[in-house]
Amino acid sequence: MPPLFALIPPPVDGYIRGNYLSTYHTIIYMTPMSINERSNLRVEFCLPVRNEEKILEANARRLFDFLQAQELVNNWQIVVIINGSQDQSAAIAQNLVNQDRARFRLHEIERSGKGLALKQYFSTSCADVLVFMDIDLAVSLDNLPSLLLPILEKKADLVIGSRLLPNSQTSRSFWRSLVSNVYNLFSRIILGHDLSDLQCGFKALTRDLFNRVQPLLRDDNWFFDTELVIFSFYFGYRIKEVPVNWREDRYDERKSKIRVVIDVWAFLKNLFFLRRRLYFVKKYHDSV
Repeated sequence: MPPLFALIPPPVDGYIRGNYLSTYHTIIYMTPMSINERSNLRVEFCLPVRNEEKILEANARRLFDFLQAQELVNNWQIVVIINGSQDQSAAIAQNLVNQDRARFRLHEIERSGKGLALKQYFSTSCADVLVFMDIDLAVSLDNLPSLLLPILEKKADLVIGSRLLPNSQTSRSFWRSLVSNVYNLFSRIILGHDLSDLQCGFKALTRDLFNRVQPLLRDDNWFFDTELVIFSFYFGYRIKEVPVNWREDRYDERKSKIRVVIDVWAFLKNLFFLRRRLYFVKKYHDSV
């Protein structure tokens, strides 16, 4: 197996690692996917939900209408992952399923946590491609084709929406922007990557990639995104960042829960713990 901390080539057209997948000393050159192959792929669009009864139905239907109109893939399903909700979110999701079982699915867990919800569902999914996004649809659905096509065309294993690329468009509060920029700056310094936005909740990945990194994903909350990206990065998977149109549009009861000092400190601690874990993972893999 190649060293975990192998040198990563600079981005080419937004791609990290170029157009190959390096695993166990093997370089596999990927050929473009035919229309028939693409039509056979199963894609799941996952919406982790906790106490979102006010926006769940409307936004799930917005996503449904968009996917129906775009025809990016034939075999797709929207999966609502209820985690720790104490409102009517589960009942609303079940109603969606009852109306169209082919296009909607409900997965429910008792405990709360975005990372926990996604890990538990992904580990049971049979989909070829897994997409996840926040239920508030802060990222414009118009960005979905650019998120999904690199995987459908076999050009990437993980695609990340970024709010911090030159062509990104964002409308957000000063404090949220500050936290994001501070976090990404320190994550680059501490973890040694050159990605622009680890925490944007708009990502697509192959199930093969998830199966490979799953044993290393420990966080059950928001740091899950960083773990997923960083372990994919250091295992040599092909990552592409795409600019997104991100809009902070929150109703009064759904104000951001960001607490600047507390959250920045928590993120920094997680980054240092992850750096230590990467050291031991590297040491283990170099010894086998």
